[in-house]
Amino acid sequence: MTVKEVKNLENSTVEMNVEVKGDVFKAAVDEAFRKNLSKMNVPGFRKGKAPRKLVEKLYGEGIFFEDAVNALYPKAYEDAVAEAGIKPVARPEIEITEVDGEGFSFKATVVVKPEVKVNAYKGMKAVKTVYNVAESEVKAELEHLQKQNERTIVVDRASKDGDTVNIDFDGSVDGVPFDGGKGENYDLVLGSGSFIPGFEPQLIGKTAGEEVQVDVTFPEDYHAENLKGKQAVFACKVNEVKEIELPELDDEFAKDVSEFDTLAELKKDIRKKLKEQKERQASNELDNALIDALLENTEVEVPDVMVQQKVDSMCAEFEQRLAGSGLNLKTYLQYTQMDEASFRKGFEADALKQVRVRLALEKVVELEGIVVSEEEIEKEYKEIADAYQMPAEQIKAYIPQEDITMDCAVGKAVELIRNQAEITEEKASAKKPAAKKETEGEKKPAAKKPAAKKTAAAGKEAAGKE
Repeated sequence: MTVKEVKNLENSTVEMNVEVKGDVFKAAVDEAFRKNLSKMNVPGFRKGKAPRKLVEKLYGEGIFFEDAVNALYPKAYEDAVAEAGIKPVARPEIEITEVDGEGFSFKATVVVKPEVKVNAYKGMKAVKTVYNVAESEVKAELEHLQKQNERTIVVDRASKDGDTVNIDFDGSVDGVPFDGGKGENYDLVLGSGSFIPGFEPQLIGKTAGEEVQVDVTFPEDYHAENLKGKQAVFACKVNEVKEIELPELDDEFAKDVSEFDTLAELKKDIRKKLKEQKERQASNELDNALIDALLENTEVEVPDVMVQQKVDSMCAEFEQRLAGSGLNLKTYLQYTQMDEASFRKGFEADALKQVRVRLALEKVVELEGIVVSEEEIEKEYKEIADAYQMPAEQIKAYIPQEDITMDCAVGKAVELIRNQAEITEEKASAKKPAAKKETEGEKKPAAKKPAAKKTAAAGKEAAGKE
């Protein structure tokens, strides 16, 4: 294999003219002859027994050239890429330009990794936000734990907004019952808006055993055609009135929902976890600010094929998330009234930025001569395997070591940029968004609701849950 010429074209495209001659081509032709001879009919000879010269005279001298070329050009292309020192980012376009008994020549046109110029990446200035944990945030976490461990209890009093009333109901329009208008032992939260407007307020102030006539009008846009705008009467009986009971915030509560023996210890742990979470948030924000600054100092023309490859990856990840929710892309597009082209278009800006970030960081890896040890590579494989709950060897089969190595190197590049940046700290303003909650306690079993009879589901439908 000989690389005869390498041309740099526009848009990070390279054209290579490659020649394959001599013994290697002749050997490939010989192999093609041996593989195909048994398929060829030559008068006077059994299949597989005709001499080569006779076969070539009958079918033409170049009968085996195509198979020989197809066998040789993939390896010849790989060797040419290595010799030319280019880094393809897409499949090449191969054109066979010449072939004869001595060998063949081909032209390979391929998009390669673009030239990247990073003007500055050391000493960049950035602000790291310092987040404090307010007492109100600790209180909110405790209230969240309380809510998780609430239970519903039966009370002997009149119902009020927010209570749950267990009811039997039987609806009619002009004295005629309608489908789905009847339910028994149905738990209705007053004020939830579960039933049609005006239904729930008429059950406030009622006690267990009380019978109530509820007069309502179905909305004009109600989904059942036969009920739109109709006045209805529901004969209701209140079976039970129930309220939510929150556990007391004391040491017993701490023991129930955590590993701690006292409420003070639980509060301390909540504060610690919130602080750690906010530190992670601040670090992520700092890294993002430094990356944005790096991009401002980076000059690169990204080939569209690299952007589309990233879009492909992002779309695939999105589809996986949809599948996890029991949906598919076709249903999602129908629901959002989008076509596939506009769906993909929505990813392009983020895809372009991600590609630019990666190219800039890989350039820093190159400039700094960053290397990754075998131990670091194995650690990365293990972390991925643990995250996906798969054997490390299986992960290695999916992700080439070359990719893992560069991922680790890029991570080191980010660390280098951070360590050499001029960072000032600034306290978070009151308007800054609070860090996302992460602390959760163990949920205690809630009191079981009475099982509703089969007609209750239909009753809820008619009474207003659209």
